[in-house]
Amino acid sequence: MPQRAALDSPMIGRRDLLLTGGAFGVGAVAAGLSAAPAWAAPTFKDHPFALGVASGDPWPDGVVLWTRLAPEPLALDGSGGMPARKVEVGWEVAADERFRTVVRRGRAFAVPELAHSVHVEVHGLRPDREYFYRFRVRGTLSQVGRTRTAPAPWARTRRLSFAVASCQAWFEGFYTAYRHMAEEDLAVVFHLGDYIYENQISPTGGIRNVALAPEIQAKPFDLTQYRLRHALHRYDPDIIAAHQAHPFVMVWDDHEIDDNWVSDISKADGEPDVDPEVFRRRKAAAAQAYYENLPLRRPAKPQGAHTRLYRRLRYGRLADFHVLDTRQYRADQACGDRTSDCADRLTPGRTVLGPEQEKWLYEGLGDSRATWNVIPQQIPVTQVDTVPGAGRAFVMDFWDGYKPARDRLFAEIAERDVRNAVVLTGDMHRHMAADLKLDFDDPGSRTIGVEFVATSISTKMDGEDLDQGGRNLLAANEHIKFTSYQRGYLRCTLDEEAFRTDFRVLPYVTRPGAPISTRTSYVTENGNPGLQPA
Repeated sequence: MPQRAALDSPMIGRRDLLLTGGAFGVGAVAAGLSAAPAWAAPTFKDHPFALGVASGDPWPDGVVLWTRLAPEPLALDGSGGMPARKVEVGWEVAADERFRTVVRRGRAFAVPELAHSVHVEVHGLRPDREYFYRFRVRGTLSQVGRTRTAPAPWARTRRLSFAVASCQAWFEGFYTAYRHMAEEDLAVVFHLGDYIYENQISPTGGIRNVALAPEIQAKPFDLTQYRLRHALHRYDPDIIAAHQAHPFVMVWDDHEIDDNWVSDISKADGEPDVDPEVFRRRKAAAAQAYYENLPLRRPAKPQGAHTRLYRRLRYGRLADFHVLDTRQYRADQACGDRTSDCADRLTPGRTVLGPEQEKWLYEGLGDSRATWNVIPQQIPVTQVDTVPGAGRAFVMDFWDGYKPARDRLFAEIAERDVRNAVVLTGDMHRHMAADLKLDFDDPGSRTIGVEFVATSISTKMDGEDLDQGGRNLLAANEHIKFTSYQRGYLRCTLDEEAFRTDFRVLPYVTRPGAPISTRTSYVTENGNPGLQPA
């Protein structure tokens, strides 16, 4: 990201915004009802597509396309530099990046009620195909995005590659990982939460060393503040490039609202939202800003403080992805949310998913005929004892704090004979690979699946390969086979024979330009649950 004196008057130029890869042309936006008058002849102080374009949730016949009109993304009123008028936006999808073969086009309104974001659900596309898309507003053209549809449900897909990312505190590191991800050959990217961080930011933007207005530094509580926080995290050429290159499947964790929040419970002592009704208003503002800034389909549009984010995506006969929301429906953390081994975590009936989502997951796993059943979610499922030797201590925000819920999940996987269960996880800020045991306290217990945990994109700054925390995890947990505390992401490749995960790492993120490498790789074989070095 270019260095500049004040982010409330951004100076990224047109060359920076129109990122490499593709021609420019007409674009697309989701329409919505609005009381605002139409802006018949819009003119902009700067490029209206400063936050780029994105696509998401690939289906066999289409995807959702996203952009947001924001010529001044960090305008302090949260408007993105747009007036309170609705603007007609055109969209176009083509089979080629020069747009010689346009296959779908249309128009919709960007409305001020949704921060002039647009969400277009395009249908009628061919399965398992690469497409290019773009937006236009009164002759001004957006960047060209690339996307790819999912295979047909009956297709025998030979191979699938995708990435897994999470945790990207803007003020703790540069988004170099996303620039590398943009250059990978991927069908889709799964983002497993903490897309923004709600922490108070220093006047110099942490490691970014740029001046921030007090309104941007402040911890967010209302819609304007959450819009500013999203704009800050999105207004970066590397993350723009990753969204432009690949479709994303998004789900939140805690920092999109507040650290370790649960249902209608705020965890920040002494703050003004400790009353559940006040916190619900804060959560509603955060959910709306989340929807406005990301390529999400209509079911994810918030209804007050609630949004439906769990869903299922199928990639032919090769893989079913059961995307979970482990934050919105769970019971409160046990033991005062302290790392411990208290009895409360064993209370029968404790839930991470809530009864409706649990039922949905179990039925989907049982009905699946795919070779791989992949469960992208937010918090470690595997047992994570944090202290080697005598005694045990568990993080209450992980599934360890909800042992009965984990026991139910593992029993369902075993009893329904679920094929090749693979859990994908974020949150930990470290890479990790683990066998999932039916009984973690019995080393000889049956292995019912594997878990791959993605480290952070930037959170916790540079890190190191094997820190003391990682040594403790390996010493205390025989089923954990690997961990690294460097920054990066997962690159997963699966076929009918095996599921391979490459742990991609960067040596530093506190300055831009880091190279990327694969620290190690693990595979799990079809019909043979458990990890093996690749």
